[in-house]
Amino acid sequence: MAKVIITARVMPTSPDANLDSIQAAALKIIQSKIGDAETRIARQPIAFGLIAVDITFIWEENLGSPEDVLQPLIMGIQDVNSFELTDVRRAIG
Repeated sequence: MAKVIITARVMPTSPDANLDSIQAAALKIIQSKIGDAETRIARQPIAFGLIAVDITFIWEENLGSPEDVLQPLIMGIQDVNSFELTDVRRAIG
């Protein structure tokens, strides 16, 4: 099976949400599915003080759709408003 490079955006419910705890919980969930594969995290200002957490990681296609697998788990994190895949690319090599 092929590897896919995914960037997922996790949006908090408000500008006052604790981004550190959201980021840690989301990363823990993702790493429970992908193991110790490399991940990258960036925080992106959106608007009106909202800051999104963007997590980039490598996903094995045989794990199924990352949206189906990860979305219900990440949406269960306190203060998470939404989870969406913002970039999906097949890895080459």
